[in-house]
Amino acid sequence: MGRYKKLRYCQEFMGYSLFKPSGVPLSQIETVVIALDELEAMRLCDLEGHDQAKAAEEMGISRGTIQRLVYSARRKMVDVVIHGKALTVEDTEHVVVRGRGRGGRGRHGRGMGRGRG
Repeated sequence: MGRYKKLRYCQEFMGYSLFKPSGVPLSQIETVVIALDELEAMRLCDLEGHDQAKAAEEMGISRGTIQRLVYSARRKMVDVVIHGKALTVEDTEHVVVRGRGRGGRGRHGRGMGRGRG
């Protein structure tokens, strides 16, 4: 039996869920899956410029988990670009999506937004 995954609070993702090299049919290339929590960790650290402690606080997880998510996401992104693969963004069952402009967790540690999964 696996260890229980703590809920991860992510901003709502409104972008495309599939990216691929132009001119190549999807059936002819390998696809890499990036989880929404990996993308959110990378967004907070790389795009928003938060340090890992602040990103971890916003997502409601440990700094070590943020570190692992960012490492995994960056590795996947580089693999996609260097090797010409497709990338899909997928939800995972332990992610709670909050709308844009909302804060992190609500009162008493309950998530704002709806759970996925």
